[in-house]
Amino acid sequence: MSSPATHPPSHPLLVAMAHAHAELDTVADQPLWSLTKEEAALALLEETRLNARLAALTLKTAVQAERTEVGAAQGATSAAAWLAHETHMTSRDAAALTKLGKALEAHPPVEDALSRGDVLADQAKVIVEAVDALPDDVGTAIRTQARDHLLGEAEHFDAIRLRVLGKQVLDVVAPEVGEAEEARQLEAQERQARAKARFTMHDDGHGTTYGRFSMPTHEADKLRKPLQALASPKAGGEGSTPHGMGLAFIEYVDRYPVDKLPKAAGMDATVVVTMTLETLMGGLKAAQLDTGTRISPSLARTMACEAGVIPVVLGGRSQVLDVGRRRRFHTKAQRIAMAVRDGGCIALGCDRPSAWCHAHHLDPWSQGGDTSVERGAMLCPRHHTLIHHPGYGVTHHEGGKVSFHKRE
Repeated sequence: MSSPATHPPSHPLLVAMAHAHAELDTVADQPLWSLTKEEAALALLEETRLNARLAALTLKTAVQAERTEVGAAQGATSAAAWLAHETHMTSRDAAALTKLGKALEAHPPVEDALSRGDVLADQAKVIVEAVDALPDDVGTAIRTQARDHLLGEAEHFDAIRLRVLGKQVLDVVAPEVGEAEEARQLEAQERQARAKARFTMHDDGHGTTYGRFSMPTHEADKLRKPLQALASPKAGGEGSTPHGMGLAFIEYVDRYPVDKLPKAAGMDATVVVTMTLETLMGGLKAAQLDTGTRISPSLARTMACEAGVIPVVLGGRSQVLDVGRRRRFHTKAQRIAMAVRDGGCIALGCDRPSAWCHAHHLDPWSQGGDTSVERGAMLCPRHHTLIHHPGYGVTHHEGGKVSFHKRE
């Protein structure tokens, strides 16, 4: 980074900068091995204070550069854009200088503290942001008290802790206002957090699924606490490492009580494992979940013994699947059997999973149809509506699939 060619400096600021450069040149190449422990500590403290004082000058200069349209002659869109180009600073950081400089102008005591080196630039930024974030109906006297309180706290806390104190400053200077404002802020944060709730999972095709989620922190605490308990070495876990927490999450999923799960398509939101009788008895043929995931035979046999997993053994007679005319609605066992067989909605081109589908009578119950697996099928709500709509006809295809067409 080179200095722009200018006339000899005349403004006191430029003269001081020239002197500072000259002084620094005298020590820039000096080895520091001879510094004692006490001298090194003092040097660090003084250098930090000088950095803060220089930051105050930089912020003031950035504001003046914006007002005088520095860089306009070169076609720069702003003084910040010019500075970013000339110094290779990021555009974001350059713009932040002007923004913070203008904010400090509205808070002279904070600006003065930074100029003296009593606070650091990041502390000054936190203080003005906290004061500016106070409710509009807070009076000038309370704002002044809040600012002065945070300036005092800056002698003891860094910017991160100061930001927390800034959010709670009304509790100190105006408790009656602070309680109401904190409640308002928390309610707003909770609404926003719930609105931003997301959960995604991605199968890499090699047996591992990756996930990302966002949720309200108070809800995340409900997940974090049991996972930490399961990951605790006292509970046989591997500690709160990423791997240990991952194993704890697996155990947490496995332990979730099935009777607490909601109903989906008339049956519990449980995992269905489809396997041959040979696999169940010790064979090597892979099994498959109703989600389409294929698993090893040993894992399938393990899952078949666990709560919350229903083994569907092809060729077995573990449950009655045809109840004829004794009841109108399909049983849970029948729904599971149809879900495994159909793999979701039977309409051609529909990708709705079984959990989203209704159990449909291929032979209408009202016309004497039986409630059975053989004459039942899974249809999503949209196609279940269409199949009963008089304006649509249905074509049955091999493999149990159906398609729809509008009647003339």
